[in-house]
Amino acid sequence: MVLIKRERSVIPACDFSDLNLFEKIVKETTDIEAIGGYKIGFRLGYRYGIPTVVKAARKHSKKPIIFDHQKAGTDIPDLGEDYARDMKAFGVDAIILFPQAGPLTQQKWTEAALKAGLAVIIGGEMTHPKYKKSEGGYIDDKSLEDIYTNAAEQGITDFVVPGNRIDRIKKYREIIEKRGIEPIFYSPGLVTQGGDITAATEAAGKRWHAIVGRAIYESKNIKKTAEELTKKL
Repeated sequence: MVLIKRERSVIPACDFSDLNLFEKIVKETTDIEAIGGYKIGFRLGYRYGIPTVVKAARKHSKKPIIFDHQKAGTDIPDLGEDYARDMKAFGVDAIILFPQAGPLTQQKWTEAALKAGLAVIIGGEMTHPKYKKSEGGYIDDKSLEDIYTNAAEQGITDFVVPGNRIDRIKKYREIIEKRGIEPIFYSPGLVTQGGDITAATEAAGKRWHAIVGRAIYESKNIKKTAEELTKKL
């Protein structure tokens, strides 16, 4: 399942709780060819309900809606089917999973989502300090690599990688390509978190989508900012 037909795009990350702002972003950017879709987070979902948010987007755009539970895939394996069934019913096109609960949860939640007809985007490493054990965090560094390896072995092609960590993009690209998968990367951590779109584009390879939040939704001219960002791909 190819979620976004373009090889490269910008995806506005709508990680806020203002439904009017969300609809404004969709309305002003959907005609920009290099806008690949919209990522909605828990704040919109919790406040209004995901179906209401999807309905607001569908007034203006047919582009993919990606739901980021922040972070899904951290519960028992058996709940994967319920989660996938609900997400499909809510009308989203894809889900982001960060399967920190282990390989069995990763396997079962991925299988359930694919069976439900959802695109699956797997992430492991995040953009902020003190996440990995080597940097004072809780998450074992090798386990992060295992997440990407296991996803590739399940046939997943879409992955979240940190846009502000070029060396890690290259590392995960190497790991995935060794499993015979040409990765499609999605990267947060850009602009306000220090990541450079042009540099990340070079590291990510042929298919890559920049996930950009505050730089777009805090802009005084959303459409113009979105257009300028797409030129950096």
